[in-house]
Amino acid sequence: MSDKIKTYLGQFPISAEIYWNLLGRQKTWLSHYELDGIKFVLPKAVAEVQAYQRKAEKPKKVCIFATLHYWNEQSVLVALALAGQGHDVTLAWLPYAEWDKEINLFDLRKQDLYTRDVLKPATEVMRVDSLLKASLAAGKSPRLTPELQQIVEQVSDYDTQYTLQIEETDTSSPLYQLRLSRNAQAASALYDWLRAEKPDLLIVPNGTILEMGVAYKIAKVLAIDTVTFEFADQQERIWLAQNDEIMSHNTRDLWRGLGYQALPEKAKHALMELFGARKNARLWGSFARQWQQTPIQGGASVRESLKLDERPLALLATNVLGDSLTLGRQRISETMAEMIVKTVDYFIQHPEAQLLVRVHPGELKTHGTSMVEVLESAYPSLPENIHIIRPEDKTNTYDLMEIADLGLVYTTTVGMEMAMSGLPVIVTGKTHYAEKGFTLDPSTWSEYEDMLDTVLADPKAARLSDSQMEQAWLYAYLFFFEFSLPFPWHILWLKDDFKQRPISYVLSEEGQQKYGHTFAYLVGEPLDWAERGLARLESLELTEETSQ
Repeated sequence: MSDKIKTYLGQFPISAEIYWNLLGRQKTWLSHYELDGIKFVLPKAVAEVQAYQRKAEKPKKVCIFATLHYWNEQSVLVALALAGQGHDVTLAWLPYAEWDKEINLFDLRKQDLYTRDVLKPATEVMRVDSLLKASLAAGKSPRLTPELQQIVEQVSDYDTQYTLQIEETDTSSPLYQLRLSRNAQAASALYDWLRAEKPDLLIVPNGTILEMGVAYKIAKVLAIDTVTFEFADQQERIWLAQNDEIMSHNTRDLWRGLGYQALPEKAKHALMELFGARKNARLWGSFARQWQQTPIQGGASVRESLKLDERPLALLATNVLGDSLTLGRQRISETMAEMIVKTVDYFIQHPEAQLLVRVHPGELKTHGTSMVEVLESAYPSLPENIHIIRPEDKTNTYDLMEIADLGLVYTTTVGMEMAMSGLPVIVTGKTHYAEKGFTLDPSTWSEYEDMLDTVLADPKAARLSDSQMEQAWLYAYLFFFEFSLPFPWHILWLKDDFKQRPISYVLSEEGQQKYGHTFAYLVGEPLDWAERGLARLESLELTEETSQ
């Protein structure tokens, strides 16, 4: 069926329903929006929930909301596990496959009908609720309170930045207008739905961008407790935040609960192994991300190839523009790009020091504006004391860290790693490891420049003390190993994970022992980090060489 015909048919409210009931249900489903990860396992999973269904000591009325097919699949499994533990669960969704492209109403309604059919077995153990009808009923100009309108505009701004990997949004752009319309429709539907449901808790993926960001913020307006979750690069682990956006990585309570102790030797060895693998462009343990393109060559080789001399050397490590870890993180500048350009300007005015700008290698996998372009636009030529390391350059960041006297970062975790080696690090954006006692954290641009003056005048005097380095190591261990929690199904490996760890296993005594605490935190049980302690330490597997 052509797009023109579907656009025409989409104007009629029940056209998709008639087609689906007469023909669509019998045809092989061919669409970018697909739920095959759960479709064929759901009936058995529901039966396992019914067989294992426990009675929660304090059952919660839980609402779960998601959009995009992969998040919808993930949320189904979360809902099943919570229903199996005795909670009263309602799962709601919007049936979008893509957040940045228009879709005709005929196909959108078909996707919704397909979702309903796939999820029908789940109705035996939970309520399922599409928000599409309510969302579409709101129209292109839903009536929102000023507070809700502000939420919609902020999330739409983040959506545009995230999608285009930019830092400044053109509100007249087609993408922003698309996101504004969808988020406004979703806001109207979500507001009415949450007021009607009156849940004890809303669980939502991410909680910062797209309709899921809208849902989180509306729940806050309605004083409904929330849990947001996301997945990093570790298998069988999840990030979650209670009454907060998980991507803000608020580690205040983690640090308050566990930041008082000496780092155990086994934890230190685990960090050494992890960073050793990173330095040598290898994977390690359950971590599934390779951070460098080339192994370390030694700082001396980099110093020679770049013709660096003995003047104080600052290393500025950038983030990828539009990364979700940079959204809304401004502190002393309007954008990260502004911070980098003005820092380069400082070093132009201070030829007595040298600057290396390490542009994030992750830019090779993105399509947004490169920081190389930003710098070349601002400075067609640079003086000899400033060097740009491009994303494609076969230069290991750890070699640069070895020869640097000062670290400069926006939010990248490279700043934390530099602090671990004793380098003074100035953090210019809002990041989770700032203000933990081992970084320099200016609150104004003037304060930033004063810190640059002080450190570059005497880099040796500015190096971190032994106790500060120990704090940096402890924090790094807590963030990389304890902040994520055990979880059976990672979104990147959902099908395989569910085969290995079906509902029957998760609800079994063994599964509950392994994952029960995480699911308890998902329904709002307070996460007491001090009581939890270094829960992962005992299970870490180290090589014989480093565990001795």
